[in-house]
Amino acid sequence: MIPELGHFALACAVALAFAQGVVGIFGPGLRDPRAMTATPLLACSHFAAIGAAFLALVWAGVVSDFTVENIADFSSAAVPLLYRISGVWGNHDGSILLWCLILSLCGLAVALFGGELPASLRARVLGVMGLISGGFLLFTLTVSDPFVRLWPPPLDGAGMNPILQDPGLAFHPPVLYTGYVGFSVAFAFAIAALIEGKVDAAFGRWVRPWALVSWCFLTSGIALGSWWSYYTLGWGGYWFWDPVENASLLPWLTGTALLHCAIVVEKREALKAWTVLLAIATFSLSLTGTFLVRSGILNSVHSFAAAPDQGLFILALLGLTIGGSLLLFAIRAPVLAAAGIYAPISRESALVLNNVFLCAIAAVVFTGTLYPPFANLLFGIQLSVGAPFFNQTVLPLAAPIIIAMGVGPLLAWKRADFYPVVQRLYLAGGVAGVVFLVMVADRHIVAALGLAGGVWVLMSACTDLAQRVQLFRIPLAHSAARFVALPRAAIGAALGHFGFGITVLGIAGMTLAVQSVVVLQPGQSARLGGYVWTLTDMHDAPGPNYTQRVADITVANSSGVFLHLSPSRRFFAAQGTTTNDAAIHTNGFQDLYSVFADEPAGGGAELRLNVQPMAPEIWLGGLIMALGGFFSLSDRRLRVGAPARRKETVAVTP
Repeated sequence: MIPELGHFALACAVALAFAQGVVGIFGPGLRDPRAMTATPLLACSHFAAIGAAFLALVWAGVVSDFTVENIADFSSAAVPLLYRISGVWGNHDGSILLWCLILSLCGLAVALFGGELPASLRARVLGVMGLISGGFLLFTLTVSDPFVRLWPPPLDGAGMNPILQDPGLAFHPPVLYTGYVGFSVAFAFAIAALIEGKVDAAFGRWVRPWALVSWCFLTSGIALGSWWSYYTLGWGGYWFWDPVENASLLPWLTGTALLHCAIVVEKREALKAWTVLLAIATFSLSLTGTFLVRSGILNSVHSFAAAPDQGLFILALLGLTIGGSLLLFAIRAPVLAAAGIYAPISRESALVLNNVFLCAIAAVVFTGTLYPPFANLLFGIQLSVGAPFFNQTVLPLAAPIIIAMGVGPLLAWKRADFYPVVQRLYLAGGVAGVVFLVMVADRHIVAALGLAGGVWVLMSACTDLAQRVQLFRIPLAHSAARFVALPRAAIGAALGHFGFGITVLGIAGMTLAVQSVVVLQPGQSARLGGYVWTLTDMHDAPGPNYTQRVADITVANSSGVFLHLSPSRRFFAAQGTTTNDAAIHTNGFQDLYSVFADEPAGGGAELRLNVQPMAPEIWLGGLIMALGGFFSLSDRRLRVGAPARRKETVAVTP
């Protein structure tokens, strides 16, 4: 009965979403205040209907209702409760329902917290979001229904993919999807502004906090996914340029550009066309990632198997969204003329440089990701584009961004003098230079460049704050008082740059990692990274729904044994699958990483041993970046008090 209620709620959600879209888009044009009042109420009802459907599916998973095909195919009674819940979105149908739930939650947020917006603009924003949600809900209801019944039901389900039986599944997809879907708000603002023919400073102020929220969640989601991959797959890496990993990186790159570009629109009413285009491109890339994961054209550990009709439906949605928005952009282009001017040396110019290189990286990653499958589809050519291509093309483009990140925040708006900025950065440049020379002396060229770049960004962010509070130029107590009085957005921006510098340090440090694959008998040892690794024992151990074989390892340095590691191989009988559970020890600056890879026929254990310098900094930096963004959101100026629109702005009646 509960699944039927969920299916009914899903059908109601489709009707409410399209009603929200039609009323929100056309109501303001009719100048009907009732329509503009009804749109937020429809958004709330829309969210309630999807929430009911989602809870019904979760209930079916918790009670192991195997009459629901989705639960029978991707769960079992032996799976722990956490995975019976998180497994709901660990498959194609359930993940799409989660996507729709988060999209409706974004609409609810606009309805509840958009009271400062003009009523017509808020209605149109919600209308655009309603049409997007309606399309995805119609897809869910017709070709991806998670409530399909199965009869007769099996005694037990097929079970969950063992790789997904990890707490990461409970956090990574919801956080990542919130980042993906959150950019629909910026997209909806752009479309609504184009419909009204008004893109001005107020538009920049309104878009910025919504883009920042989405960016924070997407940053957190990518970092969580990278960490999950690092400790679960047992490959010892943090990023593999997997096509689906790239699909999440693309909207992050353009979303970062959008975030910076919105500041220029707000400050100078410049780059208006570029900002609108970035809002369209960022959400379009989020939809493209959804299509790639679910179309079946990519072979990835992250992708879902999908039927052809599912891929075609999403492709049609993608075409309508991108094509319709670009057509509207072309029609409204005359209203997007820039009003503000600025000098070549200014903070605006630094932000433009940031945009150019971020979008260049996005173009390279997009081409490298999509060209191989389409070359195979169109010409039957088998191509493989892997890490060497991306490393050699992306890293040179990232270097100017790193340089600009240090200089840009210290430049004045509109017109700046470059020489005083260079004087303020002498300490940051000097320390970065010393780091580079030390590492080059050890013949670590790539690490030298990365570590110097990370130090440059870190110290530049600190220099920015030090200049703002006049550190060491006035009494320390006065500097502390000035720091407390600083806008939170300024502190958050510096914190975000600081976090990026930490991540750059981690990535550079990982180029110094050392690895060894050894076969040891109990009692035998191997040397790696200045440590002695000894296999002391091998034994069996039970698990909640698996059996495991555990290797006990001791690690010793010049002072003796200081660490015990216990990597294992887990066998899941229901799926007939064996996975590796890595054992990782970290001191915050280095990881000792071990994997029990196999048991050779001659006995003993095949072990993969890794010493990973600076690995924890990769995810610490991502966390700091996201925290910086959330701290900026606490600045009241980003949430209320958008500037009034100029009276001379001419509204274009649709």
